[in-house]
Amino acid sequence: MQNESKRRLFKSRIAIGLLGVMLFTPTLSLGWGAGGHMMVASIAFKRLNPRAKAKANELLAIKIDPAAVTAKSTNFVNAAHWADDLRPFAEFDHFKALHFIDQPFSTDGTALPSGVPEPDNIVKALEDNANILKTSTDKNAQAQALRFIIHFVGDIHQPLHCATRVTSTNPTGDRGGNLVSIKIPGSNGQLKTSNLHSYWDGGIATFPKTGANFAPPPLSQIGPATVIAMKGNPATAAGVNLNDPFNFNAWADESFKLAKTTAYKGMKNGVQPSAAYNAAGTKVVRKRVAWGGYRLAALLNSIWP
Repeated sequence: MQNESKRRLFKSRIAIGLLGVMLFTPTLSLGWGAGGHMMVASIAFKRLNPRAKAKANELLAIKIDPAAVTAKSTNFVNAAHWADDLRPFAEFDHFKALHFIDQPFSTDGTALPSGVPEPDNIVKALEDNANILKTSTDKNAQAQALRFIIHFVGDIHQPLHCATRVTSTNPTGDRGGNLVSIKIPGSNGQLKTSNLHSYWDGGIATFPKTGANFAPPPLSQIGPATVIAMKGNPATAAGVNLNDPFNFNAWADESFKLAKTTAYKGMKNGVQPSAAYNAAGTKVVRKRVAWGGYRLAALLNSIWP
């Protein structure tokens, strides 16, 4: 049984064609928190056409490896955090580089590093996995590809998953704000140290919170949070462009610009985000979650019209 499991895992890796990233050192944080990812998926699932919804449910019922993790996320909304649930499994480490695309920029004239962004990144991962859904006849490969797409569409809309700030202190980049230490209020009312990337993963502390050991928030919290995110961010808003659901580069470029103009604005080690910063950031994260949900639905509806 163990050998058979290994053969299935290897076959799945070949199907996705992403073996070349195994030596990459990943960033310290991955994606929106579970709450943000579940919000994106919840918005998308309600917009799926009947065929797309049926295909998604069919694929999510397949018990792909690791079976124990997959069994905890057999519905569309909980499947959104599956890719992050792989963190404890070393055999899946090579997928970590696919959660982001480090597009570098400098704020102090430091030369940009070569070879960045990496050729294996979230844009390529979305292209590869969308192609699997469109062309593969391997149900296990499709099931894995769907889970990655649900997650990666969320990730690519997080601004700090698409940028890395280059400075004399961090000449190779700050890993999407992972290396920027900030001060935020703790549960006891005292300031605690966090990093900029994690702060944005949590929706500027406004999204349903991930529990101990990365436990996802209950589904009961997701619906109300999506209502707030979509308010003022309708699917008809200028720029959403649901007629081009495979333009992953455009989504990454949007996030890159927002990282420079909003996420990194005034942020350096030891800073506590101001009320103005939090207000601007909260507006951005809600919009990006809403747009991610709309675009995820458009993408799957295009694959399964």
